[in-house]
Amino acid sequence: MLLATKFMRPAADPRAIARPRLLERLQPDAARRLTAITAPAGYGKTTLVNQWCAAHDQPVAWLSLDEQDDEPRRFWSYVIGALENTILGHQESIHHYLDTPGAEHIEGALTAFINTLIDQSVEHANLILDDYHLIQDPDIQRQITFLVDHAPPALHLVLLSRTEPALPLSRWRVKGWMEGLHASDLAFSESECSAFFNNYMGLALDDEKVRAIWQRTEGWAAAMQLTALSGKSMNSSSLSRAVLSEGDHSRQISDYILTEILDQQRPDVRDFLLRTSVCRRLSAELCNSILERDDSQTVLEQLVHANLFIIPLDTRDQWFRYHDLFREALTQRFSQTEPEAYRELQARAIRWLLNEDYLQEAIVQLLQLEDWDWLEQVLEQYGNNLIHTGFHELVHKWLQYLPEERTTRNPRLMMLQIWALFFLNRLNNIEPLLEQLEDALDIRVANSDDNADVALALHNEIALIRSYMARTRSDHSSAQHLTQQVLKDIDHTNIPLKSVTYYGIGLDCYANGDLASATHALESAVEHGRREKKHATTLSSGGLLAWILFYQGEMDRALDVGTSVREWVNSHHTDPQQPRLVSCWQNSAMVQIHRKKNDLTLADTHMNPLLPHLDSGSEPGQHVVIQYTRAHLAFSRGQYQDAMEYLEDAERVQDQKRDAILFEPPCLEALHVRCHLALGDRTGAQTWRERLEEHNYRNPINREQARIGLARLLLADGQAEEAINILAPLRLSTEKGRHIKHLIELLAVYAVCLDHLDRGEQAAVMLHRALELASRERFLRLFVEEGPALAALFRRMPHHGLPLAFLRELDPLLEAESAPAQTEPAPAMGSTEALLEPLSQREIEVLTLIHAGHANKEIAQRMSVAQTTVKAHIRNLYGKLGASSRTGALARARELGLVD
Repeated sequence: MLLATKFMRPAADPRAIARPRLLERLQPDAARRLTAITAPAGYGKTTLVNQWCAAHDQPVAWLSLDEQDDEPRRFWSYVIGALENTILGHQESIHHYLDTPGAEHIEGALTAFINTLIDQSVEHANLILDDYHLIQDPDIQRQITFLVDHAPPALHLVLLSRTEPALPLSRWRVKGWMEGLHASDLAFSESECSAFFNNYMGLALDDEKVRAIWQRTEGWAAAMQLTALSGKSMNSSSLSRAVLSEGDHSRQISDYILTEILDQQRPDVRDFLLRTSVCRRLSAELCNSILERDDSQTVLEQLVHANLFIIPLDTRDQWFRYHDLFREALTQRFSQTEPEAYRELQARAIRWLLNEDYLQEAIVQLLQLEDWDWLEQVLEQYGNNLIHTGFHELVHKWLQYLPEERTTRNPRLMMLQIWALFFLNRLNNIEPLLEQLEDALDIRVANSDDNADVALALHNEIALIRSYMARTRSDHSSAQHLTQQVLKDIDHTNIPLKSVTYYGIGLDCYANGDLASATHALESAVEHGRREKKHATTLSSGGLLAWILFYQGEMDRALDVGTSVREWVNSHHTDPQQPRLVSCWQNSAMVQIHRKKNDLTLADTHMNPLLPHLDSGSEPGQHVVIQYTRAHLAFSRGQYQDAMEYLEDAERVQDQKRDAILFEPPCLEALHVRCHLALGDRTGAQTWRERLEEHNYRNPINREQARIGLARLLLADGQAEEAINILAPLRLSTEKGRHIKHLIELLAVYAVCLDHLDRGEQAAVMLHRALELASRERFLRLFVEEGPALAALFRRMPHHGLPLAFLRELDPLLEAESAPAQTEPAPAMGSTEALLEPLSQREIEVLTLIHAGHANKEIAQRMSVAQTTVKAHIRNLYGKLGASSRTGALARARELGLVD
């Protein structure tokens, strides 16, 4: 049961001051996804948004939050309830996920909600979340981040909060997705100031006095409120004299704070404010440590109660911060009046932050202190862990603050710089630094300036980096040699990099097709990664392990591995301000698992975070895997043209940057064949036969996919016997290798071949075996995607001995496939007839750029049009040329002499 009053907008305040200039900024536009209004209590946030809601006729869902809503399932139940109450109506598909235990089902609910807005063509969905500062749960913050990152244009989220939300607001602001209103934005104009003092606060001040106070306080409502409250025992005349007694009304608000607020406090409160202003954030323990006292919690709560410009950062009164302008005024006075005490307390704060593992905050304060010796020591001690925890960009930035001579004379700092560049994918800058570091180490050893342990540790890190660099050049022999060298020496060093080493071994074994050794190495990488707290390496190692397990048919185990490493990383990354760690392998594996289990919504949840990396420039091998996975998901939805576009983009990157890919890319050709066959384009499918027959894959996953794809091609061409000749020996190898997914797929195709040869009983036995294996791991989509022939065979065969629960899930999915699809075959490519409809000039331009090997994005840039326009031209080309893919379109265009 949801409390309906939480969905009601607050009653209007008849005394509310009209603020049209702010109402205009709240109006949503096409690009905006979020409006965040952040200010302390009493700044008129709720009143302002209430006015905005009343000023337009768009549907609004309002939710007033309370402390009990700081739990993901309850929070989203109320959010969805608010939307259903006013905009959507009841949505069973969303509640299916909300009612299912498990954290990932919350993201499933969000994905279903996003899809619902799109499917129902909702034009406007304004969602107001009042008192958002009560929400502190890091999972909710991550989920809000996911929602905003993937929101459709219809959704406009408005957050009202007393504290700054723990969300990546800066990133969204750069993208143009958000509008932010803060205390300074809510500052009153002169007329609003007059209405505030005279109408709202009940003080009779004439225009001259109002103008003087407004200029003195710069229209800051909180300062005006404190001014009014400080003069509650005075009449209006005495109050105005007190406020204006300092004379120059154009002084900055910091002067006002110091003279009218700070100087009026008791000496003990004033001293506490000044001395704790050295801290960017405050807690009782931190204040007790630097001030050598034990009552800081009481003092902090008193400051909050007195509204002394201190803002709680959580609902448990553990962490606070002073308003920035207030803190700047305090630190300015403290550093000027007591410079030695100022630096000593700042140093105490840094030591406490380091001891309590608040590393980033400690380093930020070190930068302010400009103590380069101390910063160098801290980066030496903690930098490696920070880099491998995912904060490589910050470490790289902090190293730039150090004078260059400090970095070049310190081998450990040089090593940090190299690792940071490696994880930033700036590989071209690494080799000169490696040579410089090796020279520096040789000199130190020759001069006996460094002990042997440190030299050995750094040489092993250099070897490890060089092994990864070798993989980018497809020099797997050197990579393996270097990695084995590190593995032999690593037990004798103090560098916690076993996880990175074993991940490299896992990549090498996977590249060579040795899946058993790859699995063993990746399991070790995950184990050591957890011990060493190497979050990025653990996520990637677990992701690749899950990818291998999925293709070996151990889908549930793969799901456990992928989920467990994600949850472990999330438990350490609780700050939504930091970018969420995303692994190509981990997310892609989860997409494939949920796709095969027929939960395409959950598959989308894991696919969406990968898409921005396609445009931002991911490592080439990862780009290929992402597009390959994306094509599979499109194929499962019947979006065959889109799937082929993704595959063509993957092929373009694979052809252009093959030497920079660390592993053997997936078998794109087999999925290309399936797309053509699904479209009824047998001629287009035949164009891939030669590549399937001749490509010599090392990786058994890719080799088996290629052989099964060739069998499908032969079957479609009426050569069922030839297809069986391929499948029969392949069945033995997949059974021996325990590659269960491919064995199931092979048996399904084998059954259709037998049925095509009128060997119905044998076909039924073969399909029964496939279903029996599939039921253990819930492989569902696999059978649906084999098409009508398999669905018809399933209808005729006996189902004795198969699990009823599995059959109940599979039966309705095959219902639509039981009759042959009404797909018109594409025209033969061998036709030389002239085009029935000529190509437009724009279509010829697009065709020329396709022939030159450009992707859709590059074509759009060259033609100065949107990618959607390019896609429209390409679809027109396909129709006029009688093609279903780029390859087919180019073949037909060559026949007609349209391209060379």
